[in-house]
Amino acid sequence: MRILVLGAGFGGLELTTRLSDELGHDADIMLVDKAGGFVFGFSKLDVMFGRTTAPAVWHSYHDLVRPGVRFVQATIRSIDPVRRRAETDAGAFEADVMVVALGADLDPSATPGLAEAGREFYTVDGAFAAREVLDSFGGGRVIVAVTATPFKCPPAPSETALMLHDYLVQRGLRAASDISLLMPLGTPIPPSPRASQALLAAFTERGINWYPDQLVRRLDPQRRVAILADSEEMPFDLFLAVPVHRVPAVVAQSGMCVDGWIPVNPFTLETAYPDVYAIGDVTSVGTPKAGVFSEGQASVVADQLIARHRQSGTGRTYDGTGICYIEFGHDRVARVEVTFRSGERPHGQFDEPSDLLLAEKAEFGTSRIRRWFGRDWTSY
Repeated sequence: MRILVLGAGFGGLELTTRLSDELGHDADIMLVDKAGGFVFGFSKLDVMFGRTTAPAVWHSYHDLVRPGVRFVQATIRSIDPVRRRAETDAGAFEADVMVVALGADLDPSATPGLAEAGREFYTVDGAFAAREVLDSFGGGRVIVAVTATPFKCPPAPSETALMLHDYLVQRGLRAASDISLLMPLGTPIPPSPRASQALLAAFTERGINWYPDQLVRRLDPQRRVAILADSEEMPFDLFLAVPVHRVPAVVAQSGMCVDGWIPVNPFTLETAYPDVYAIGDVTSVGTPKAGVFSEGQASVVADQLIARHRQSGTGRTYDGTGICYIEFGHDRVARVEVTFRSGERPHGQFDEPSDLLLAEKAEFGTSRIRRWFGRDWTSY
């Protein structure tokens, strides 16, 4: 079976690892990504706030040595879902099965003035560059803002505000600073009321200003103010943004998208095209855009392909469950587990911040690097 996997994030790595473990050289798996390595989303914040270094969180794809898997670093120029073919700057690739796992691209230019007056911290380059900006920050008014929905990792903006508080306290700048968090949502994490309540209490305790249901329309670089959707203005000295998310242009041009994202069967992750699957942030499957959900979807696709190869049924279906860890500052981490099953209201549970969950989060990262890359890694 020839399998072409486009994208080597959580979904692509989990899928190719599972297929390699189960099928070995019985499958010919091509993994394509334009990047040279992988970085966890939470590692971006760790670098940003000086808890670790960029080289320490970079995991090179060229370390991937697995039976049946070939990694190609290339930019994808076009995708043909009918022929299950991708044109890249390293050549063309065709397969019996194609899996699109290219995630979401970020577009700071979609918010006028952001590129000139603000800083995005959601890309790897943006988060790493923000470390230098924060190191030179002398205090003042800081706005952390989500500029549009949907966006990756819903807890991350709240984590950023809390970690920024700790960072400024450590540098002796908190008294001279003001932190505001703006989101176009009514609560920090809508699917989990208990997690939202805990975050709101943490904001109050630390003097972080919370502005729900607020959308930033543009920034004025000259006056250093953010103009909101209701025309209200908020001045800032530092603006940290979650930019607009879009499907990658090459996916949009493929004809696979409806309303901006790839629709899939919510149980099997199959697209409208035979033998073409899509997983993770690039889809409109109905779960949050977060790595752990991409990983779960990849596991389901892997099970289906393994069952197909062995002629042993159809494999299991996707249940929409995922766990997210939430940094609360003070070296404490909480955990929220939520299920987004098609046709049902999201439900789940919340575990209060603790030292034990900090260690569990570290093991979460360590275990995946061990499984995907075959080596040990310590996230802290």
